[in-house]
Amino acid sequence: MSEHGAMLSETASRIFKDVAGFPAAAAEQAIRDAGLADVMVSEAKGGFGGGFEDANRIFFAAGEHALTFPIAEAVMDAAAADRGWKDDAKFRAMALARAGQMAGAISAALTLSVEYTRQRQQFGKPLAAFQAIQQQLAVLAEEAAASRAAAAAASRAADRGEAKFEIASAKLRCNIAAGQAASIAHQVHGAIGFTMEYDLQKFTRPLWMWRSQYGNDRHWADAIGKLAASRGADGFWPGLTSGFAA
Repeated sequence: MSEHGAMLSETASRIFKDVAGFPAAAAEQAIRDAGLADVMVSEAKGGFGGGFEDANRIFFAAGEHALTFPIAEAVMDAAAADRGWKDDAKFRAMALARAGQMAGAISAALTLSVEYTRQRQQFGKPLAAFQAIQQQLAVLAEEAAASRAAAAAASRAADRGEAKFEIASAKLRCNIAAGQAASIAHQVHGAIGFTMEYDLQKFTRPLWMWRSQYGNDRHWADAIGKLAASRGADGFWPGLTSGFAA
């Protein structure tokens, strides 16, 4: 990650952590005052002048901190107005934003699960010492890494062009990861993971909701299939390696 990217991630994380206990109006004002909602608005119009990759860092931090303010909608509404996106472009942009948020929430669920299994004792030793739990956490870590990589790769591609294939792949992969991650996190936590007093539900409830927003598994699987089929048998591999770019 570049110095610029690291600074943006750190700033977003700090602000989202700070506003966690704020009233909704105060939280929104703090986020807007920091310029995070205008990350993709051109500098000429008072924005940050960033791209999808910059926005993805903000969305990941939002998911990781269980931010309740609709940051994805705020960023993409401002970007759409600035860039003149049509409905299909806005839909893809929001799908990519949700992928970033899901990646952040899965990362947070992994952190909680690791911490809990290290602290919770069973038969005189931590849950994390049991091989079955270790295997589940390893799969959860794989899903966290895969979702973050998919969202980041699609964001970089979107900064270069339409990235229809990359966005479809990222949203589908993050949808799948969200289901797997939420299931594993609740399995290793047991009953406490379903209580309102425990933080896990702050991440898994949005994950279950986000995976069906802006295209569920079937929607994006169909989109990928249509892109692949449009190239024919001989064009499949060249299309795959080029992202099925027009």
